[in-house]
Amino acid sequence: MEKILENGNPKGPPVIEGILTDPSKKRFLIILAGLATFLSAFTTTSITVALPTIAGQFQIDAIFQTWIATIFLLAVAICSAPFGKISGKIGLKKFLYLGVSIIAVASIGGAFSPSAETLLIFRAIQGVGSAMVSVSSMALVAQSMPFNERGKALGMNISCVYIGLTVGPVIAGFITSHFGWSGIFLLVVPFLVLDLIIGKLKVPDEWKMGENDKFDYIGTFLYSIGILLAIYGFTTVNTLSGVVLTVIGIAILLAFAVYELKQKTPVFEVKLFKNTKFTSATLAALISYLATFVVTYIITYHLQYIKGMDPQSSGIVLVVTSGLMAIIAPFSGRLSDKVDPQKLAALGMGFVAVSLAILMFLDANTPLWLIVVAMAIEGIGIGLFTTPNTNSIMSSIPRKFTSIASATVATARVVGQTLSLGMLIIIFAFIMGSVQILPETYTQLITSSQIAFTISTILCIIAIILSFVGIRGKDQLDR
Repeated sequence: MEKILENGNPKGPPVIEGILTDPSKKRFLIILAGLATFLSAFTTTSITVALPTIAGQFQIDAIFQTWIATIFLLAVAICSAPFGKISGKIGLKKFLYLGVSIIAVASIGGAFSPSAETLLIFRAIQGVGSAMVSVSSMALVAQSMPFNERGKALGMNISCVYIGLTVGPVIAGFITSHFGWSGIFLLVVPFLVLDLIIGKLKVPDEWKMGENDKFDYIGTFLYSIGILLAIYGFTTVNTLSGVVLTVIGIAILLAFAVYELKQKTPVFEVKLFKNTKFTSATLAALISYLATFVVTYIITYHLQYIKGMDPQSSGIVLVVTSGLMAIIAPFSGRLSDKVDPQKLAALGMGFVAVSLAILMFLDANTPLWLIVVAMAIEGIGIGLFTTPNTNSIMSSIPRKFTSIASATVATARVVGQTLSLGMLIIIFAFIMGSVQILPETYTQLITSSQIAFTISTILCIIAIILSFVGIRGKDQLDR
């Protein structure tokens, strides 16, 4: 990677390999990246508790209302890998600014959507902006911090994600109950503007990688089409067309991998997967999100439909998991600078497996306290898993690939999250069909939940195994 000079001034003191040495700049960069990450996470999950209300207003079925959440993640999944390359060429901070601006515009549009279809479009646009933020924010932190501070800084950034996940359902539940669901879109706009101001005034530096590299348009096209067909096909795999689209999508992704191996400046460095630690940690991340992301939605549906709770109350219950994540993530990040991060990741995923095993038996008679206990165990587990696993990914490859590693983390996350909701859509399609969730379908809703938790428990066990596989791998970071 080229050496970047502070403030862009050739006469100023150099920052070796883009690493910041000024404590003040480090602090404001973490604030810049953390606030953007927080707002992106808030945008991701705040819609959760509002879905039943939105479904009632627009009279949409269970599958369509789940797609309002899924389309956001699908957009992030499609964009994350190519954005990893583009962000480095344009500049990580500039790319972050653009992502924040897109989320702001799409949030205003979503608030005033006259139909479910229009809302779906603006959610997709929000997803594009969120992909830009996810890729650039983590890359900024990893690229600018000294190696011995990286785990701590990444832990703080990831903690911002979980704080966003924590307050998202709570604040959204309150706003939906008292002011209507459109308020959750408008709430983030002034804070997005604030983030832009902080970056402009307090973080004058820029980070670029591969600025003169030729952009891989063909690889980008193959990846985007492949991931779109594979994920969309997966959500409709209960039909013949869904099976066909899934197979075609996977075939295109395989062609993409072969093509990328032959390129001098690929949109994604497929050869990185030759690194055992990088590969095992990435797969563990993907599977962990596949297993756990669906939990929030199932619990939301259970609390509001089965338990009869309002959006505000159900949002408060959801705080347990993400709140513990936010508390534990920074500490596990610091610990991962001293202990093999994948040992911590395996331990964390073990906690998650226990929590989901408890929820496998969720039904109308399950006491609320037991649900809360299971969610608490899940929060502890994910807090122990995510930061060390991310640190393992970011530290296992040369520094010049930081933006690609960041894109990999973002892609693994959103592909896992999207497939997680896709799994729920498939289960709904088989068990419930295309119907609204009404009292006469509550039995099928419970059955769907139990099936989803059973599958998720098995996936957690696979993630544990993958974490142990990567322990013997070697870091390849150019410190």
